[in-house]
Amino acid sequence: MTGVWTNWGGTASCTPAEVVTPNSVDELAAHVRKAAENGTPVKPVGAGHSFTEIAVAPGIQVNLSRLRGVRSVDLDRKRVTLAAGTHLHEVPAILEPLGLAMENLGDIDRQTLAGATSTGTHGTGARFGGISTQIREVQLVDGSGEVIRVGEDDPDLKAAALGLGALGVLTEITLQCVDAFAVRADEGTGHVDDVIDGFADNAARYDHYEFYWFPHTTATITKANTRLPADTPRRGPSSLRRYIDDELLANRLLGLLCEAGARAPRTVRSINQVVGRALSARTYTDRSDKIFISDRDVRFREMEYALPLADVPDALREVRAMIERRRHNVSFPIEVRTAAADDLMLSTASGRASGYIAVHRFHRDDPAASRAYFRDVEEIMVGRGGRPHWGKMHTRDAESLRALYPRFDEFRAVRDRFDPQRVFANPYLDTVLGS
Repeated sequence: MTGVWTNWGGTASCTPAEVVTPNSVDELAAHVRKAAENGTPVKPVGAGHSFTEIAVAPGIQVNLSRLRGVRSVDLDRKRVTLAAGTHLHEVPAILEPLGLAMENLGDIDRQTLAGATSTGTHGTGARFGGISTQIREVQLVDGSGEVIRVGEDDPDLKAAALGLGALGVLTEITLQCVDAFAVRADEGTGHVDDVIDGFADNAARYDHYEFYWFPHTTATITKANTRLPADTPRRGPSSLRRYIDDELLANRLLGLLCEAGARAPRTVRSINQVVGRALSARTYTDRSDKIFISDRDVRFREMEYALPLADVPDALREVRAMIERRRHNVSFPIEVRTAAADDLMLSTASGRASGYIAVHRFHRDDPAASRAYFRDVEEIMVGRGGRPHWGKMHTRDAESLRALYPRFDEFRAVRDRFDPQRVFANPYLDTVLGS
């Protein structure tokens, strides 16, 4: 049965001609072979947490919910192979009994492993790459319906580890894990000028550093995380206190304030001032994933660009000035993170240490106002050689992206070999990679 599919942010939807939920890799391969013979496009879908139309399926939509869980474990090399439909929030329970953890995570864990890695999901940390850099091997079904493996010695892994869903349907992913570890989170407040000025030093000083700035105020929240041995005792606010802070305040109260701002945009600036004055510091220690991951119940729409790390402070100053000059009313804070350079063909951090600036709008904000805000931010990012996150809103096309990625044509050549008939194409991939 089919119906209308809509992503989490409400920015993309489609009505697939057919939805398949394969019970095995062989069954999936048979579906792809049949589709290739009939000229029908195929597109896997994960949790729908991308804001772009990267998962839109004009033909057959593949649901990987039955391809989940552990496939193999190599404790000597600290590697775990998982079915690609496994959700990130399921992984800690798999790794904890093995004494392992993922090296780094983003702040949302609702995505499938395949979806998160295919779109370049990342956390923060100047010495750590995105989730795709943890991949050592993948299994996928290519455009002819053949099941193939791409290992760490195969140069094609630099494409397949972050492939946008353009090379095939991922079925298994082998992750390079690390020994389990704890993290001490030091959350503080600061004046936006001081925090921007100190961004580079703090990014270098801490294992994982990020901050949030509340537009129309000088208020920020800083998050400085330090990696510790796994047996470090859990410390800090009680579970009840963290529930109050993270669920009641960070989600429910934020949702109410955003609703108020959407109904009366002129109140946004006053609301943000009140929120800024209410911010406070706290320190706590817990298992790594419990520190990295945050609940995000308030629905929003997001644009994020990766810039050369040194450009982040000046870009933020431009955004700050633009918001006031253009009189945008922005209820959501702006998030700033970092990542180490890597060598994946289409990683936003490919070949350069990167800083990320993410801007958001509440999903019920006026659509025209949201589009104008994203347009104005994107103009600043593009002017500084910014690379858009593949899963977040942007307007870039293949011609403009080719100039930003030294290995762009190399990726397209790999695509020609893996999917010459463009079985896995959709309008988004036609735009960003060329038809």
